Amino acid sequence: MAYLACKLVHEMSVTTSLSALAASTAIEELVVAPQVLQALALSLWTGLAATALAIGGAAWVLAASYGTPQWQRLTRWVSPMLAVPHAAFAIGLVVLIAPSGWLLRALSPWATGLTSPPPWATTQDPWGLGLIAVLVLKEIPFLLWTALAHLQRADVAQRLHREWQLCHTMGYSPAQAWWRVVWPQLLPHLRGPMLAVLAYSLTVVDVALVIGPTIPPTLAVLAWQWLQDADATANTQGLATSWGLAAVVFVAAALGWLGLKAPLWRSRWTRGLVAANSQPTTGRATPVNAFLLASYAAVLVALMLGTVIGSWPFPALLPQTWSWAAWQSVMASSTTVHTTLWLGLASSSTAVVCAVAWLELAPPGWQAPMKTALYVPLVLPAVLWVLILHQLALVLHIDATAWGLWLAHTLTCLPYVMLALQGPYMGFDARLVQVAASLGRTRTHFLLQVKWPLLRFALWASFAVGFAVSVAQYLPTVYVGAGRFNTVTTEAVTLAAGGQRSLTAAYAWLQWCLPVVVFCIAAWLGRARRFGNLTSV
Repeated sequence: MAYLACKLVHEMSVTTSLSALAASTAIEELVVAPQVLQALALSLWTGLAATALAIGGAAWVLAASYGTPQWQRLTRWVSPMLAVPHAAFAIGLVVLIAPSGWLLRALSPWATGLTSPPPWATTQDPWGLGLIAVLVLKEIPFLLWTALAHLQRADVAQRLHREWQLCHTMGYSPAQAWWRVVWPQLLPHLRGPMLAVLAYSLTVVDVALVIGPTIPPTLAVLAWQWLQDADATANTQGLATSWGLAAVVFVAAALGWLGLKAPLWRSRWTRGLVAANSQPTTGRATPVNAFLLASYAAVLVALMLGTVIGSWPFPALLPQTWSWAAWQSVMASSTTVHTTLWLGLASSSTAVVCAVAWLELAPPGWQAPMKTALYVPLVLPAVLWVLILHQLALVLHIDATAWGLWLAHTLTCLPYVMLALQGPYMGFDARLVQVAASLGRTRTHFLLQVKWPLLRFALWASFAVGFAVSVAQYLPTVYVGAGRFNTVTTEAVTLAAGGQRSLTAAYAWLQWCLPVVVFCIAAWLGRARRFGNLTSV
C-alpha cells in the first residue's frame, strides 16, 4: 500500500498538470455554455445552506445535550443514523414526500381533498430544497459522530467535563458553560469534518441525481453528465467544470475559515451571560433529537413499505395489492449483492489494516503533513477525485477490473476509517506499554494481548464505517469499474431516474440494510468482555 500511495501522489500531480492544461483550453467554451451560471448559483445555494444548517444543528444538539441524560442516548443513536447511505435516504424521502407519496396521501382525505397527484415540485424542485433537506439530515449525524469521537477520548472527556462543571458552578447555565468552555476547544478538531461537509454539499452527485433539481442541475451533476458524454469537447468541459468546483470549494472554505477566525464571530459562538437562575436544561435537546429520529424512522418505514407496493391508486393510503416482485427481482440478480459484499468487506478490511499500520509505525513528525494528504478524498469534488482514481487505475493497468475497483474503494474508505480510529488509538493509555515492558512482554505480545483487545470496539467500529462508505460509493464504481460491476447503490441511483418505484425502494432498502447488519455484527464483536490472556500480562 505504501507503493500504491506513492503512485497515487505521483499520478495526482501528473493528472493535475494535464487536467489543468486541458481545462485551460476549455474555459472559454465553459463560460458560454448554457446553464453553467445557473448551475453554479444553484450549487452555491444548496451547498452553503446545507453546510450552515448542518453545522448549526449539530452545535445546537451538542450544546443542549452535554451533561444531560440525552447525552448517552445521543451516543447510541448516532451510529445507526450514520449507517444510512445518502442515496438511500434520498430515495426514501422521495417515497415519503412525492406528490403521490405517503405524506400527501395521509393528508388528502381530510385536508387537501385531492383525487389525483398534484403537479407540485415536492421532489427535484427547482430551488433545491429537497436536496438541502437530505444533506442537512445526513450531515448532522456525521458532525455529531466526529465530535463525539473527540469528546469521548479518555484523555479529553474527564478534563472537559471538569472544566464544564467548574464553569457551571460559577453561575452559568449548562448550555452557556458549553459555549464558553467546551465548544472553543472542540471547534479546532471539527475543522476537517466541517470542510468535508462543505465539499460534499457543494459537489455531491448521486443524491443530486435522485432528489436534486434537473433544469438546470447542480454544477457537479452537469460536470458528471459532460464527463460521460461521448463527445471529446463535452469531456473537456466536464474536466474544466471539475476544476472549477475545486476552486469553488477552496474559496468557500477560505471564506468560512476567515469568518470563524473573525473576533465578532468567535465571540458570538463562545458568548454566554451569567444566568440568574442556573437550572439544568435537560429537555432542550429533546425536540431536535426527536425530529432527527422521527425523520429517519419515517423515511426508512416509507422505504420499506415501498418495496412491497403493488397497485396503489391515489389517494388511497394503503395499496390495493402487495407484491414481492421487487424482492424477487433483487434476489434474481444475486451478482449485484455479491459484488457489493465482497467489495465492501475487502476495501474496509484493507483500510483498517492500513490505518492501524500507519498509527503504529509512522513517525510522529509525519502525522500532521500526511493527515492533510489523507483527507484529500474528503475535500476534493467527487467528480475530480474519481478522475484521479481512474487515471491511477489506467497507469496500473487495472482499469475496469476487480482490482481497480477494490483500490478505488479502499482509497475512498481510508479517510473515514482513520477518522473513526484515530481518536481512540491516539488516546490509548501509554502507561500500559511500560507496564507490559516491565513484565518482559515484547511489543508483539503487547499489541495482541493488551492494546488491540482493549481497542476491539474501535477497530470493529472503524471496519463498519469503512464498509458503509464502500457500499455508498456510486461514482468510483461506475467510472473506475467502467460499468462492468453493479452494486446495490448503482442500481438504486440508476433506477431512481425511472418509474420502477418498488424495485428502486428494494435496492435502496438493501443499500441501508447491509451496513446496518455489519454495524450490528461489529457492535457484538466489539463489546466489552474479559480476556484471560490479559491477566498473564
